[in-house]
Amino acid sequence: MGSFSLMHWLVVGIIAILLLGGGRFSNMMGDVAKGIKSFKKGMAEDDSTTPPSRIEGKAAPEPGYTPEAERAREEQR
Repeated sequence: MGSFSLMHWLVVGIIAILLLGGGRFSNMMGDVAKGIKSFKKGMAEDDSTTPPSRIEGKAAPEPGYTPEAERAREEQR
């Protein structure tokens, strides 16, 4: 089975042009190009609109700190 050769794709392209007509095929390719351009433009607009917001959270406790350990230290004093 494998992939098709370059000659196969040329024959398929020629048959497509003959069936669809040169003008119709050209219009389809123009529409595809417009779609790609509008997609790229939309992606560029999304990137420049707003930067992602930062999520604020609590500060991490000091290593080794637990409320129980703090209470035990207070009781020892």
